[in-house]
Amino acid sequence: MVDLTTTYLGLNLKNPLVASSSPLSQKVETVIQMEEAGIAAVVMYSLFEEQIIHESMKLHRDLLRGTESYAEAMDYLPEVGQFSIGPDAYVKHLQKVKRAVSVPVIGSLNGISTGGWIEYAQKIEEAGADALELNLYDLATDPDLTSAELENAHITLVSDIRHRIQIPIAVKLSPFYTALPNFARRLTEAGADGLVLFNRFYQPDFDLEELEVAPNLVLSSSQEVRLPLRWIAILFGRVPADFALTSGVHTGADVLKAVMAGACVTNIASAFLQQGISRVPEILAEVETWMVEHEYVSINQMKGSMSQQAVADPAAFERANYMKVLSSY
Repeated sequence: MVDLTTTYLGLNLKNPLVASSSPLSQKVETVIQMEEAGIAAVVMYSLFEEQIIHESMKLHRDLLRGTESYAEAMDYLPEVGQFSIGPDAYVKHLQKVKRAVSVPVIGSLNGISTGGWIEYAQKIEEAGADALELNLYDLATDPDLTSAELENAHITLVSDIRHRIQIPIAVKLSPFYTALPNFARRLTEAGADGLVLFNRFYQPDFDLEELEVAPNLVLSSSQEVRLPLRWIAILFGRVPADFALTSGVHTGADVLKAVMAGACVTNIASAFLQQGISRVPEILAEVETWMVEHEYVSINQMKGSMSQQAVADPAAFERANYMKVLSSY
């Protein structure tokens, strides 16, 4: 019998499968089903910064009712109906989920600035969350904003929250940083216990009939696992953080590759949304079968075995791989 246990953010997990932040956690019953299927931990769907701002501005507008001082400002914010529930209801829902399951429950905040974030990070901790995932979903569009200014703002956010809560913090990043290894190390110095690689930027589409910019959700495929796989393999052993690989994990092979690169866990959403929660035991069976066939006894035995520091040809993760791929076609 192989040992699938792993540790992530100081949490002891029965296997490396974590339910990523998704609509699946919006119902307590669904989270219970995921636990029964064999999931090791659950990341709650995100509480968005816009929700916190909207609630704060609505309160201020109510206090100033009868004036016109906030009418224009409110037009810049999304309607509250675009989000599932408000911030206080999110915290209450997290409490219900935490009471209903025994696996670790990780809260999720999605945004880019401090403000009300610290308050809700504390509320999530008080609600019983075992850890907090900060999702830095930030698309830089201002030509006057430098990369250094953007990174410093993110470092400040992590540092501010770290000083106010005690539970572990994981930071979910996009791949679009100029010098990712340096930024990753700075995040750990600011207090991040783990890094989640990578966030997927959902690209807008154009509706040619209505002449509008339209949202278009495309779920991931296994091909997308290569990008986080490469960067976790490069960062493993160099940046003192626990790594979670997300985007593109659909099979047992994807999980095995992630662990060999250096990931503690894999965060999965699209596979469950596409094929159902029953995919959990199937993926675990695929992992176990491969490990038995290749005489691995534990997840920890293979962790980081294919990282850049461990492989015979470290240059395969850098420009040498780029040249080899082009010349091999």
